[in-house]
Amino acid sequence: MQIRQYEMDVKCFLFDYRQGDRSFAAVLLHGADLSNCDLSGIDLSRADLSGANLSNTNLSRANLKYANLAGADISHADLSGAHLESVNLIGAALDGAKLVGSNLTRADMRTADVEGADLRGANLTEADISGANFRRVELASACLEGVDLEGVDLAGTDISQILSRAEQESAGVSRTWVSWGAH
Repeated sequence: MQIRQYEMDVKCFLFDYRQGDRSFAAVLLHGADLSNCDLSGIDLSRADLSGANLSNTNLSRANLKYANLAGADISHADLSGAHLESVNLIGAALDGAKLVGSNLTRADMRTADVEGADLRGANLTEADISGANFRRVELASACLEGVDLEGVDLAGTDISQILSRAEQESAGVSRTWVSWGAH
């Protein structure tokens, strides 16, 4: 079954959201300015928000599964508890974003700028973060199973909890849940 995408004017989109509509699956909002908005609990699954400005936007508990956010400015946005499975974040600006407890399973975050973001308790299982900027990122209790960190800028990021877990599990469990490259 193919999902049909549809275009929507930003003013109509925001009006409908303020009236209580939360279902905007497959909406086309390429390049839209949604900065500083409260869009908590919204369903934007399969939406095209590539190049959109979502800076300082509240997207907590949002459903963004399979959404296209390539090149979007999501800096300082609140994505706590958001569903971001298989989302396209290639080249997106997520600097200073709050992603606490978010699900980023199989997210494509190649070349994304995640500097200073809070990813405590986030699930990044099998996410592609190659070439991404993960400087000064908070990763406490984050799951990085199947993530290759080679070529990722981790300067100023404390990965000791992750290393401790890997070292503890190395006593009989394979360390394939995360790959460590030269940094």
